[in-house]
Amino acid sequence: MKQRLALYGGTFDPIHHGHLILARDAMELLNLDRVIFIPAALSPHKLDTRPVAAALRHEMLCAAVEHEPSFLVDDQEIHRQGPSFTIDTVEQVRARYSEAELHYLIGHDNVPELHTWRRIDDLRALVQFVVFGRGENDGSHSFPTLSRRVDISATEIRTRVASGQSIRYLVPEPVRELIQKHHLYQDPSPSLPNN
Repeated sequence: MKQRLALYGGTFDPIHHGHLILARDAMELLNLDRVIFIPAALSPHKLDTRPVAAALRHEMLCAAVEHEPSFLVDDQEIHRQGPSFTIDTVEQVRARYSEAELHYLIGHDNVPELHTWRRIDDLRALVQFVVFGRGENDGSHSFPTLSRRVDISATEIRTRVASGQSIRYLVPEPVRELIQKHHLYQDPSPSLPNN
């Protein structure tokens, strides 16, 4: 039988329980073998913002999924120069898993701009996009949708850290410890991406 894999790209600044809950939903509802998290070095749609260093976001991701054998982390984008284009990533994954059935997980907010993604027609031929809905009418599109409303955002987490509030239960404990250890998100002023 073909392996069924889902790629879950994003800034993950930081990874939080919302990401993990949605990934688990995808595993179960799509009958997947693995979810592969792919932290972006720099999102081509968020070039005016600068997330925490890629190596630290990668470290937090690895810590978050360490005890979950069905979740993997692929660091190819953080080693690539320039913006992280999904088509480049998918082609590399396809070369590694030539027989796998590939899904690509996106948030509902990505759907309206999907037509602007580099080589979108090639990308649609390589993967089945699956949309994370938010439990309400997310607009009309033809992609399969997994609906669950999880009101945790990376923006909220960064804001809480900057203002000295607790983020316990919003992120896995090893991620909270890394944020504390590296003094991340202490400056409340930068405008950072929301994911």
